[in-house]
Amino acid sequence: MMSWAVTFLIVALVAALLGFGGVAGTAVEAAKLVFFVALVLFAVSAVTGMLRGRSPRL
Repeated sequence: MMSWAVTFLIVALVAALLGFGGVAGTAVEAAKLVFFVALVLFAVSAVTGMLRGRSPRL
């Protein structure tokens, strides 16, 4: 689950760079949405990983 969160975070950052640079106006809202979803997924997977007590896989 951690890899999905990191993947979504990277996709959101790329979309944000394209959207904030003026390439696509609607990409800004999509980038914000995907970025916050990725942050939530990252936080959830980090908390569940700490609660389980296992070391994260890379």
